[in-house]
Amino acid sequence: MPSDTDQLVRQIHETATRLVLVVTGGGSRAIADLLETPGGSRTLLEAVVPYHPAVIETWLGNRPEEFCSAATARALAMAAFFRARKFEPPPAPVAGVACTAALATDRPRRGAHRAHLAVQTADRTAAWSLTLLKDRRSRAEEERLVGELLLGAVADACGISDWPAPELLEGENVETYRTAAPQPWQDLLLGKAELLCRGPAFSVPPAIFPGAFNPLHVGHRRMVQVAREILKRPVAMELSILNVDKPPLDYWDMERRIAQFPAEHPLYLTRAATFAEKSRLFPGATFIVGADTLHRIAQPVYYGGNREACLAAVQQIAARGCRFLVFGRKLGAAFVRLGDLELPDPLRALCREVPPYVFREDVSSTDLRKNEKG
Repeated sequence: MPSDTDQLVRQIHETATRLVLVVTGGGSRAIADLLETPGGSRTLLEAVVPYHPAVIETWLGNRPEEFCSAATARALAMAAFFRARKFEPPPAPVAGVACTAALATDRPRRGAHRAHLAVQTADRTAAWSLTLLKDRRSRAEEERLVGELLLGAVADACGISDWPAPELLEGENVETYRTAAPQPWQDLLLGKAELLCRGPAFSVPPAIFPGAFNPLHVGHRRMVQVAREILKRPVAMELSILNVDKPPLDYWDMERRIAQFPAEHPLYLTRAATFAEKSRLFPGATFIVGADTLHRIAQPVYYGGNREACLAAVQQIAARGCRFLVFGRKLGAAFVRLGDLELPDPLRALCREVPPYVFREDVSSTDLRKNEKG
């Protein structure tokens, strides 16, 4: 092992931070570097190499839009962070570190050779992305380079800011970004708070528009306008950092999505992944939903496959005085509205439809993200 690498690893092992490391597609040399220098057990709680797509899906709870992307690296780092917290409860400093790469292989690769790395701690999200010039290095050389970059990310997770940068070719550049979280965001992520509010206070309960808003688009804005007119009450957006089948939102994503809303627009950040939880935070609210979201509320798969649990959740929502204002959505080739859905009667009784002649916008955040990627 080169002396500078050995020295860096020794510095890492001297810190109090312990971490879970997830590596897929490349960069696994960093695991060997951390273990070849004595003291690895002081740093690594676990190091895993999930290569098969189904194994990566198990880590994430769902299938990512891309397996090698900055978003997937951050999601893996978040999953690793929460796994680390299971083994090292507070106040021990822990981190999740992840790398997802697409490097030279034994067949021509259509896309770019690239690597995305991420670090998640209680107070920050950091990420690095590198596109390598094709056909300029062997697989072993690309592995070595990404391993060096990953070892630097581990050092960063441990609070070591001065670590050697890998040698790059002319035209290559490591894109770096990080988000330091204010204390209220940290409290929300760690479960010390369950709701944050940005914006004005209300004299009457607002209608609540839950969503991922990734990104916010014209359809969302029109739904807010129509809901105000129909319900005769203000509308507040709600962004839950938790999801039933995904890792929590990281701080970079939180910052980016919040920035889409004007400062004067009411916005709630919550940990309410389900509508039963949302109804507890917002009793008496009318929730603004698309037909696709309403359909998911009625699916037992989101309640551990238990139909009784699904019906119990609907009963909780009703008991708290909550209702749904339902907008039609284009799903595939069909436009789906409230009457097209198979719903349990207790849930249907809580619903009011916005007819297509009042609102129809055939736009989705998923399509916008795909178009953005070209």
